[in-house]
Amino acid sequence: MHHFRTEGGLMLCEDVPLADIAQAVGTPAYVYSSATLERHVRVFREAVGQDALVAFAVKANPNLAVLSTIARMGAGADTVSAGEIRRALAAGIPPGRILFAGVGKTRDELDFAVTTGVHQINVESPPELEALDAVARARGLRQDIAIRVNPGIGAGGHDKISTGGAESKFGVGLDEARAIYARAHALQGVRPMGIACHIGSQITDLGPLRRAFETLVDLVRGLRAQGLSVARLDLGGGLGVPYQDEMALPGPAEYGAMVQEVTRGLGVQLAFEPGRLIAGNAGILMARVIHVHARVDRRFLVLDAAMNDLLRPALYDAFHDIVPVRAPSTAARLPHDVVGPVCETGDTFARDRLLPPMEAGDLVAFMTAGAYGATMGSTYNSRALVPEVLVRGDRFEVVRRRVDVEEMMALERLPAWLSPTPEPLGADLAG
Repeated sequence: MHHFRTEGGLMLCEDVPLADIAQAVGTPAYVYSSATLERHVRVFREAVGQDALVAFAVKANPNLAVLSTIARMGAGADTVSAGEIRRALAAGIPPGRILFAGVGKTRDELDFAVTTGVHQINVESPPELEALDAVARARGLRQDIAIRVNPGIGAGGHDKISTGGAESKFGVGLDEARAIYARAHALQGVRPMGIACHIGSQITDLGPLRRAFETLVDLVRGLRAQGLSVARLDLGGGLGVPYQDEMALPGPAEYGAMVQEVTRGLGVQLAFEPGRLIAGNAGILMARVIHVHARVDRRFLVLDAAMNDLLRPALYDAFHDIVPVRAPSTAARLPHDVVGPVCETGDTFARDRLLPPMEAGDLVAFMTAGAYGATMGSTYNSRALVPEVLVRGDRFEVVRRRVDVEEMMALERLPAWLSPTPEPLGADLAG
């Protein structure tokens, strides 16, 4: 469920007309619903149990206002860089609710996480375990850890977001996990607390998740049989969201019931890392039609948003529903190729998408764009980073302003050997 609706011929976010936001801040722009973010955290917590740690995957949407909204619901943060840890802290998430994961943590990042006092670091390789132990001992500290296991079960909406297969770079295999967990018990800088896994993103079937979780439960029991303590189980995230209204997906309630069934009697503290599930359909990307280019064989709807603003279609062939912000006419829908202005054929959001006739100046909304949207944005083609807007009821505020080209160029400088006013090309050849 989300809080975007059409009323009186206009699309609203909660009680704010999207057209009002477009007039105030321009387009393209991301718009997020506070009510949707809060509802999704609440529903997920109810499904998995109030005692579980629900750590929002910051990579899905790191905007400070979004993180603060989620933090006030009691959620923690799943982070994959020191920068994300800093964002979580700035948003009011206490260190005791922060998980730190990732296959390539530097020593500086490990040091920052340890001195910050994060709840848990998910260790993904033997070299990382040794490095973390050394970092923590140098600080006179002992860091709680979990070992991230790769159960050999991959799942997700695209190969690039499937992380649990045997060929994936993430985590360690089952046999290696047993050895690493035992090794961790012999080290002085770490305190092995549990096992973690995350097998993919945009998972639309509970079957692979169940198999992965059952594998982890067997591993926990095996480790305990060796006399090793296992107090935590981090089950990751990955549950899919409906990018198309007709998608039939398992919901948090079904997911939570499956988790409870699989882990019943295990006696562990559970942790989860939902990202897309919380933020996905809490946000849209609003864009404006530049013009319609009707050729003999195709009709191009050219927008002011581009692949640098919303990368998912170009990167993953991802589907986003595209909805006119004003109620469409009753005329028959026509196939459109929906494209942006970037000089790449890949700057294509949709092919042959059936849409009502549209004109220059019309507004459209890319639905379910609250996760992996603005956070993956870039300045390709020297295009400005678009603003982000947060809505609450009948109010809205810009929570990240548009970053223009002048500001981007201000980050750059000419080296000493380049004159600020270079001579014309070929001047050195003049007689």
